[in-house]
Amino acid sequence: MEHNSSTSLTRRGLLRTGAGAGLAALGLGYGAQSASAAVPTSPRFDLSQPSYDLFRDNVLHSKRVQQSFAFDSVNKRLFVAAKRYGSTEEAGDLCISELDFHGNYVSYMHLNGFGHGVAFGVRPSGSTSYLWIESDANSNGYGSKLACVKYTAGATLDSSSTSFGRFQPVSGATEYTCSIDPVHNRMIVRYHKDGAKHIAVYNVSDTDNGDFSNPLVDFTPPSISGTPQGYTLYGSYMYFMTGNAYSDSNPDPGNTYITSINVNTGAIAQGPTLTKAGSTLTFREPEGLAVYRTDAGESRLFLGFATGVEGDRRSSIFYKNALV
Repeated sequence: MEHNSSTSLTRRGLLRTGAGAGLAALGLGYGAQSASAAVPTSPRFDLSQPSYDLFRDNVLHSKRVQQSFAFDSVNKRLFVAAKRYGSTEEAGDLCISELDFHGNYVSYMHLNGFGHGVAFGVRPSGSTSYLWIESDANSNGYGSKLACVKYTAGATLDSSSTSFGRFQPVSGATEYTCSIDPVHNRMIVRYHKDGAKHIAVYNVSDTDNGDFSNPLVDFTPPSISGTPQGYTLYGSYMYFMTGNAYSDSNPDPGNTYITSINVNTGAIAQGPTLTKAGSTLTFREPEGLAVYRTDAGESRLFLGFATGVEGDRRSSIFYKNALV
């Protein structure tokens, strides 16, 4: 990566300059290197166990289908990404809604030309939330870079802005998304290269510094059938969701499946496993996975669904909490 040697690469320095021109000077793209270390082994969520409601049919700022969501566990914020109402699919215009942990709407931010919103992560710094999210949407509406953006309520930010840093972690890759495991402090990056999707995992102590040169693992995941609808990381396991909205050809309980993948071996650990979370919803389209640990110490795998009616889509989120 090219960077300005006078720019601090500490986490605090990177996040503090994330809203200013300084971070942009960090440049683009560490080249991907072979993984140099394994991810420490952890328990995994048992996908066969029941799911529980966090909330159902809660209002977002955008009335379109949500795409993904992520938690700021320090400041107790939940962010949900959806396409911006009135924009085309290819524009990559996103609307980020901020909710509290009860699902009550708080504020919004518009990110124009950023991407599809498949997955993103949040890093807190003091009372501020920073979004690690795709940016610089290509002609298909998917992000060609990763960005670290300060969440600012009510603001509109264009992807052409020089006020935030952009990163291309893997040499030769053309699309990026990411998610953050806030329990084990790691970032998972899903990238497109050589006609296929690949996975890399990093310590956030590195990515907080804008450093993507030392992936813990870097592999091609197994082929999983179905429409991809989100992914996240918990410890040494990646979770991947597929499925579609209810329809005449896809009635209740639907075709939403979750699969866990051991990131150290690249092999499926469990699944694909059908989930019936929210099966009684009238409209139910799987959209997003995220991880959070409660103040009481319970780790949870959250499953998101777009619900509601056309023109007034809502957010419904459920969770699993059984570890094995």
